Amino acid sequence: MAPPVIDGAFARWLAARAGELLLEVRAERGHEDPAALKAAGDKLSHDLIRTELARWRPADAVLSEEDDHARKAWVEGDGPKPPARLESDRVWIIDPLDGTREFAEEGRTDWAVHVALWSKQASGPLKLAAGAVALPAQHRVVGTDYPPAYPPMTLSAASGGPVRLAASRSRPPAFLAAVAEEVRAELVPMGSAGAKIAAVISGEVDGYVHAGGQYEWDSAAPVAVATATGLHASRIDGSALKYNQADPRLPDLLVCRKDLAPRLLAAVRRQLQVE
Repeated sequence: MAPPVIDGAFARWLAARAGELLLEVRAERGHEDPAALKAAGDKLSHDLIRTELARWRPADAVLSEEDDHARKAWVEGDGPKPPARLESDRVWIIDPLDGTREFAEEGRTDWAVHVALWSKQASGPLKLAAGAVALPAQHRVVGTDYPPAYPPMTLSAASGGPVRLAASRSRPPAFLAAVAEEVRAELVPMGSAGAKIAAVISGEVDGYVHAGGQYEWDSAAPVAVATATGLHASRIDGSALKYNQADPRLPDLLVCRKDLAPRLLAAVRRQLQVE
């Protein structure tokens, strides 16, 4: 059966397909060898997505976390010409398995599949024309084709308690604890970036602040959905996120409800000045 023609629906279909495959891999292999499970999940999901893109979007370029040399920044003089994606009008930015650590831990649901489309013709600085995030173990997909409703405050914030901020389980920014203290926030450890931003989209948490090491594929798809929902998304200094750049590193971001953005940006700015 042919997939949907519209890019947003296609992104949802592709992320869901990869998610279904990852659930099968997890069930068949078990969790006795986490390293082997991670490797199998990464490879099989990448191969499926790459195969479907080659079949249904053959003219488009692709940037995948699992591509050879994907993390290498291109600079003038690095060869006869830049990577094909930098000369393409349309680039799919994918993370076949976001949150390999969580994927390999039995019972964890905070891992995801990211599929985003960057387009030179798209409006706004992000240039993200479509995006979908599959959360296979949560049995849901969020996408730009049917953006979720704008999230309410968490019950904690709405009742006068602390706002809730998603934070990395393993690598929270050094300044985040001070930011949380300043804005009266509770830090909620979670796995993948996609799961954290999906938690902002659903209203489970009020925001997500990250700094210290990510790439375009870590945030492109969830940011596309978050902004389609009406949420704020930026670098932690408030500048615009940019995708399909010569250097794919995109080390920091802030995603939150719009009413919370000024407070968080100001608190981050003060803490970084202190450091």
